[in-house]
Amino acid sequence: MKALYELPAPAKLNLFLHVVGKRPDGYHLLESLFVPIDWMDTLHLEQRADGRLQRHDLSTPLPPDDLCLRAARLLQQTSGCALGADIYIDKRIPSGAGMGGGSSDAATVLIGLNQLWALHWPRERLAALALKLGADVPFFLGDGPAWVEGIGERLTPVRLPSQCLAVVKPSDSLPTKSIFESPLLRRSETLAIVAGSFADSLSGDAEVRATPWSQHRNDLQDAARSASGQIDEALRRLEQAFGNSRMTGSGSAVFAKIGSDAVPEAMGLAQFLELPEHWEGRVCRSLESMPLAGWIPS
Repeated sequence: MKALYELPAPAKLNLFLHVVGKRPDGYHLLESLFVPIDWMDTLHLEQRADGRLQRHDLSTPLPPDDLCLRAARLLQQTSGCALGADIYIDKRIPSGAGMGGGSSDAATVLIGLNQLWALHWPRERLAALALKLGADVPFFLGDGPAWVEGIGERLTPVRLPSQCLAVVKPSDSLPTKSIFESPLLRRSETLAIVAGSFADSLSGDAEVRATPWSQHRNDLQDAARSASGQIDEALRRLEQAFGNSRMTGSGSAVFAKIGSDAVPEAMGLAQFLELPEHWEGRVCRSLESMPLAGWIPS
């Protein structure tokens, strides 16, 4: 095998995000429900015999030493593999959105190079590398939706049916550090969902669905709305159009749960909501499983 083409790297949404504590080192403890969605980047990997690692941007330019190159370098160094790779990225997930685009790209690089270099590492071994790259990266090595705890590193797989979502990314991006330091940051009581009542149930999200949607929230949202009028405006537009809205993660993207026919296909979300120039909007579906889940040895 010399090359792998059309490798998907899906974005994710936090259906909610609760801040439930803070560690002595300053990191906040979170509880969240992550779902992958069909807003994706696409990667192509070509094997190199000279050991070099090079990235080629097919659309939006990325920083010189991005997370994809760091992921490839870490796998190469840890495995002792003498092969290299050309990494081509068609970037479609907006940056600064809180949708995990960079983390997903890095996970796809790990999955693809694990195949291309014939390493055949199991998921647990790849996940240990992923955590060194960032707290969100291990999620994209999983099977699908997940209940997330800690600083994002503790994952429990769950089953969630696919749902239709309107996702809007304003042109603003958020400085995550300042949001977590804001006096408007909210705190939640832990949901205290245990494995027996949550992950081991026939439908893993049973406890989450038993709690009304309105009782979940993103605890960063008030601080974000104060920091960016665009986020406030995006939330307002979704609320008016669909009766609900929420921020995802610690970025500036917001979303709403909608019916599959809520937005005419001929219009698209940006036209339907009359979004300002340089804003992005898509009608997405959440995914019940990761597109490359079957590529990783158990």
